[in-house]
Amino acid sequence: MSDDIGLPAPEALRVQTADGLSLEAEYASAGPRERAAVVLAHPHPMQGGSMRSLVTSELFRALPPLGMSVLRFNFRGVEGSEGAHGGGVDEHDDVIAAIDALEAQRDPGTNGAPAGPLVLAGWSFGADVSLSVTDPRLAGWFLIAPPLRVLPDSAFAAARDPRPKCFVVPERDQFCPPAKLRERTAGWDNVDVNDVPGADHFLVGRTRVAVDALSSFVDRLAPTPGGR
Repeated sequence: MSDDIGLPAPEALRVQTADGLSLEAEYASAGPRERAAVVLAHPHPMQGGSMRSLVTSELFRALPPLGMSVLRFNFRGVEGSEGAHGGGVDEHDDVIAAIDALEAQRDPGTNGAPAGPLVLAGWSFGADVSLSVTDPRLAGWFLIAPPLRVLPDSAFAAARDPRPKCFVVPERDQFCPPAKLRERTAGWDNVDVNDVPGADHFLVGRTRVAVDALSSFVDRLAPTPGGR
């Protein structure tokens, strides 16, 4: 158990994809305080991205004390995950497998289903891949600095989905700054764009902005009595 907040220590998992790969993953429970659950998708595997990259790691650390259980995983071909990089296309199946694994870990609510909403959160490459996933179990998408170039626009199925999409975009993003992102998503359904002043794509020193924005997004999906 964690001495400071009384939560279980993170648990190492293996996640199985539909095409037969075993992926490395970790799960951190929010315990009985859980108000939501989050799948974290990491940045570009071919540029050193993994589930241990900066923003992904900070969300994994900070969210359980805020009542959000979290599963992070390595895309195929990364570190302890089987397979090879799939150009952002095959990784769609990795995200579905991670959603399956997270749902299997959650405690059922009074009606037999997990109590809080499930959010798919991705950073950079992980955000682009997340936008290709429209699993019915999702309550919404949380997208940090998506370059919107990993996949063609036609692959971003979430664009046409009515469920909410919350973007956190660094003011100085090297790939898709706020003005460009607003232009690219102008015709999308249910989009909210949040600028991060002074930050670039990597959010060094500004990761808490992403934590707070995700917590606020969850509150909008499932308000907590008295706020949080």
